[in-house]
Amino acid sequence: MTEILAGPDCTNMAEVRAGVDSLDRELVALLRRRFDYMDAAARIKPERGHVRDEARKAQVIAQARAAAEAQGLPGDAIAALWERLVEASIEYELAAFDRRG
Repeated sequence: MTEILAGPDCTNMAEVRAGVDSLDRELVALLRRRFDYMDAAARIKPERGHVRDEARKAQVIAQARAAAEAQGLPGDAIAALWERLVEASIEYELAAFDRRG
């Protein structure tokens, strides 16, 4: 098992790849937690039409952009990722809403 090093401490590609793979597993676990909130939202919202909320979507993306820029990351790239994440979350929530009958 390769020790997971911080990015600045990596000296070869095996270490970089091990770190990226480890982070990817953590990100998927975080996404599971995020989608659990989509399950809760689908359970709580009284109508299917309440699932899509464009004002909230814009707020979430703007917050992600601001947080990214505060960390020195490219705001446009993070906003684009969050656009897709929010759309995937909406699709998931709609499906969860439909499953509840």
